[in-house]
Amino acid sequence: MKQRIGVYICHCGGNISDYVDVEQLSKLIANEDNVVISKDVMFACSDSNQKEMIQDIQEKQLDAIVVASCSPKLHTHTFRNVALRAGINPYNYVQVNVREQCSWAHSDTPLDATVKAYGLIRAGINRVAYSEALENIEIEAQKAVAVVGAGVAGMRAAIELARLGNSVYLIEKEEQVGGRVAQNGKLFMTGEDGKALTQRLLNEIKSLSQINLFTKATLEKVSGSIGNFFLDVNVDGNLLKLNVGAVLVTTGFDFYQPAANEYGFGQTQRVITLQEFKQLIENNTNELIIDGRPVKNIAYIYCVGNRQSKGPNRYCSRFCCTAAIHSSIRAHEKFIGVKAFHFYRDIRTYGKQEILYRQSSLNDDVYLKFEEKEPPVIEVDNGYPVVKVKDYLTSKKEIILKADLVVLVTGMVARSDSGQVSEKLKIPIGNDKFFNEIHPKLRPVETVINGVYIGGACQGPKNISESVQSALAGVAKINALLKKGKIALEPIVARVNAEACLWCGKCAEVCDYDAIKPLEMNGKMVAEVNVVTCKGCGICAPVCPSDAIEIAEYSNQGIESMIAGFAAKAEIKQSETHHKEEIKHTQVGMKEYPEEW
Repeated sequence: MKQRIGVYICHCGGNISDYVDVEQLSKLIANEDNVVISKDVMFACSDSNQKEMIQDIQEKQLDAIVVASCSPKLHTHTFRNVALRAGINPYNYVQVNVREQCSWAHSDTPLDATVKAYGLIRAGINRVAYSEALENIEIEAQKAVAVVGAGVAGMRAAIELARLGNSVYLIEKEEQVGGRVAQNGKLFMTGEDGKALTQRLLNEIKSLSQINLFTKATLEKVSGSIGNFFLDVNVDGNLLKLNVGAVLVTTGFDFYQPAANEYGFGQTQRVITLQEFKQLIENNTNELIIDGRPVKNIAYIYCVGNRQSKGPNRYCSRFCCTAAIHSSIRAHEKFIGVKAFHFYRDIRTYGKQEILYRQSSLNDDVYLKFEEKEPPVIEVDNGYPVVKVKDYLTSKKEIILKADLVVLVTGMVARSDSGQVSEKLKIPIGNDKFFNEIHPKLRPVETVINGVYIGGACQGPKNISESVQSALAGVAKINALLKKGKIALEPIVARVNAEACLWCGKCAEVCDYDAIKPLEMNGKMVAEVNVVTCKGCGICAPVCPSDAIEIAEYSNQGIESMIAGFAAKAEIKQSETHHKEEIKHTQVGMKEYPEEW
């Protein structure tokens, strides 16, 4: 049990101290058992304060520290490094969140915020008193990577991984590489032919000896964990076993397939999807002919299968607007006299893609806006589609267009086999059926399974540039992970008391990470935790009927002491420097946010 604890309470430049009386708390906490030093500081994370903390730890011979400040998500590693530099174990440090949980949450009642902060800090002191000197779990890592999916994103990722010195196994389900891009003609923004781009990348892959390319290959089974995954791959009927340190999934997407009679689809050959239209453009020269007759009026209907308020695909596919407009420009370039009518909900040609929208406008393309509640209606008259729509930019005036061709601008959907890949690699799937990352902004290519990363359009609609960028982000993460040959993992994991364990299997049943297996020990079966796979989430501990499993740093005694600390009462007075009257919620002004939060 730690008996020389230092406590530091942060002002956070007013974010905390404007609502929590940190000076009063510092004085109260100084009287707590085992607390040797208690200070309130302006910015706990500043370099000057870190140096002061290190000096205090060494001079006062502290064996643990508590920092009451912002969210642990922001500065856990900052203060662990402070502890390490001062000579104490980094896991003998606890961060208490008094900003998000106290000052921001109760800014209208500063006294309540202060009382709550006092309880949380006491709980943190009691927790750190029972903390252990843990060491990171270090494992050997295979310097090899499996890239699942050889579309443009996967190919580009494989090339970069190989250049960085990794062995790469590039696994492609189809007979040919390149994915959807290989089926395209000219690509928007670059003008490069999709097949030419694919061939260029393939030639580069063939020139790199570190890359092993397998086509007509499917992932059959995955076992192991970060640094040491074992993959069973079926390559055209032959079973191949691979041992890799990490996996990058770049399996891509499918195009939405319109239902029968959706916007006239299937009623006439003159209603086609955008992908079919692209093929028509590439396969015809001088004149576009359908059923022996030239095509002059082309109607593009946007958001087919996307942005459905009542359907399963509520998202925007992002690339379709630009793809449709680019196809319209290509049609003008190849076929003289064609006219384009764009029936849209919103045009989303973001960034540099706005150049194409401008060019389309200069081609005299006509844009007609509709809303989801009143979509275009397609009727077939003598084999020709007739489009009826209320244009929201002309007071909902009904417009009727007899088109020679209707192009349904369809978006992206998750691949039909994404569920199988998810099951084998244990990657969570969202409501949209795409793979889920841990956090879309902070950890955009990491999954909940350590060592498994996602990139490209398998995690959501992206254009080619965005797909490659996300795959390369995965490459950077993987290379940083494997380059040293060893991986340091968090030691806060589950552990089993073998004497108390009766192996009822309940812990294994609730574990989402398949980290608990039975093991025979001294003539009986007990639970064994794979510390590499375990996430330390703690879901196994409360279901154990014999109380034989716990999480490091979260023992029963430690948790009970935290509860006792939080429940303790103290006489806390309303400070004269703080608000004496309750503040209206609408008046709260956060230092790090605009006046109206």
